[in-house]
Amino acid sequence: MATVYKSLTGPSAKNVTTNGAPVKKNKQRVLILSSRGVTFRQRHLLNDLYALLPHSRKDAKLDTKTKLYQLNELADLYNCNNVMFFEARKGKDLYIWMSKAPNGPTVKCHMQNLHTTSELHFPGNCLRGSRPILSFDATFNSSPHLVLIKELLTHIFGVPKGARKTKPFVDHVMGFTLADGKIWIRCFEIRETAVSKSEAHKKSADIAEKEALAVGEKGETKINLVEIGPRFLLTPIVILESSFGGPVIYENKEFVSPNQIRSELRLSKAGRYNQRAEQQIERRAKKGDLGLRTGNERPDRELEDRVLFA
Repeated sequence: MATVYKSLTGPSAKNVTTNGAPVKKNKQRVLILSSRGVTFRQRHLLNDLYALLPHSRKDAKLDTKTKLYQLNELADLYNCNNVMFFEARKGKDLYIWMSKAPNGPTVKCHMQNLHTTSELHFPGNCLRGSRPILSFDATFNSSPHLVLIKELLTHIFGVPKGARKTKPFVDHVMGFTLADGKIWIRCFEIRETAVSKSEAHKKSADIAEKEALAVGEKGETKINLVEIGPRFLLTPIVILESSFGGPVIYENKEFVSPNQIRSELRLSKAGRYNQRAEQQIERRAKKGDLGLRTGNERPDRELEDRVLFA
């Protein structure tokens, strides 16, 4: 009956703009889950992200790593339109899939240098359930694939107003910086402290001192940013057109798989071993020619003294 009453009465005054058009609500929900094989640090990072995103829903681990299209069904089951899936490989590498369910697109990134909130021991703190301010680097507007990634990160990390478990406070900032082809993500607390007169008197200039004293008398505050954590960086690998499938619309040609890096390191170590083995064989052959090895004496020559005067 309540639904019928709302449909008959029309939109309320709070949901109508000055032009009479209804206000568009930002309805975003994020499904967070991981595959099997994640380490304890990766699991703690997932819990930190779940605590920072009050509009998220955490699910159990996914058994498969190939049939990722099943995540669309899970997102529909939990009424989520964003999916953040953590895929662990070999207990060392961590990949993150960010998708807009059910139509896409999907961004696959390689996660590196992850540090959880508990291991960083930063003095910053924020209210649980508060909304963040998203700060993006200006480089995100330089190319189309970066604009797409920025929009997807905004939908996932931007907590909508009035979402479940949210509080009407904004007390932290999430920074997204692009450097060396990687996205650096950090979280800071917005800390406000009162300006004391002793700090204002430290300024040497008379005009600056008067302005600082005026600010201190008005009771205004000084705003600082204190890091909270977690911190990590993402390397975009590929962008798919649909959700967990479809044609590839962007591919990072400069990305090198960590498996290939480890393989090249093993080959370099094997090359050094082979070089040492060849040097050892040459050294033994040279000693044998000079008769310096036991059991392999150099034969007597015709012009030696013990052969001539025998």
